[in-house]
Amino acid sequence: MSNLVQGLTTRGGNAAAIQHHYDVSNEFYSLWLDPSLTYSCGFWDNPAMDDNLEQSQQKKIDWHLETSGATTGKRLLDIGCGWGALMRRYVNGYPDRQAVGLTLSHNQYEHICSLGLDNIKVYEESWIVHQPMTTYDAIVSIGAFEHFAKPETTSEEKISVYREFFRQCQQWLKPKGKLSLQTITYGSLSAEDKNWFTQNEIFPDSELPRPGEILIAADRLFEIKTYRNDRLQYGKTCDLWLNNLRRQKSLIIEGFGEKIYRKYEQYLKLVVAGFYFGQILLLRLEMQSLAK
Repeated sequence: MSNLVQGLTTRGGNAAAIQHHYDVSNEFYSLWLDPSLTYSCGFWDNPAMDDNLEQSQQKKIDWHLETSGATTGKRLLDIGCGWGALMRRYVNGYPDRQAVGLTLSHNQYEHICSLGLDNIKVYEESWIVHQPMTTYDAIVSIGAFEHFAKPETTSEEKISVYREFFRQCQQWLKPKGKLSLQTITYGSLSAEDKNWFTQNEIFPDSELPRPGEILIAADRLFEIKTYRNDRLQYGKTCDLWLNNLRRQKSLIIEGFGEKIYRKYEQYLKLVVAGFYFGQILLLRLEMQSLAK
């Protein structure tokens, strides 16, 4: 493993950036996310006609579980597992299934541990140091890929990091196993024009991929079976989060301060516009492992 990959992805790299954003407080996020604490793009058949955020998050989770082949297997890895909603849905009613989650957020780690579910195991570690004892039937990664590189890295360096990620996933999967990947990418926005506020105040030390970088990095490791750009669905999701945030304004300011409220209000306004105008995209990829 190259020093570049180790430097960009170990705890000394982006763990602090993850915690800067996700460890504000579990209570803070519970005020404006859906009840499952799912902090990623929902899934709508018709986002213009449907405002049911909770249902959209369940549909998204089900899409990834089906797409990855997890529903026909017994062992799932969730890279960037958040507060564990996908893992809970996977094992619910199936005591013979096991879900393993990776997160760099201490608050998320503690939350999942507090659930006390024997068939869910969570590790506060990066994928770069993960060493499973046996293979997985399926892998899902939602909203983690955006944090694998740093702003100062070149496109060539980013591709190197992403390729190492795909190589690791291929090794962890059973033969012809699948990875269901969801990530924000650059669209029409150039790296030079990215917003200072989001880069420094919300997601410091993180860099979005470009769609082409993902495809190059996965070459000869994974076949892309499904390629979706659901940017309008993420615009809808962030719009609903923004409405929830504003409805809870007084509670948020009372509990966490006006600075936090204003920061997240501005952040959500920016990303809503970014998705609707195509400056940033939301990719959902069904990826099948090629022969090792």
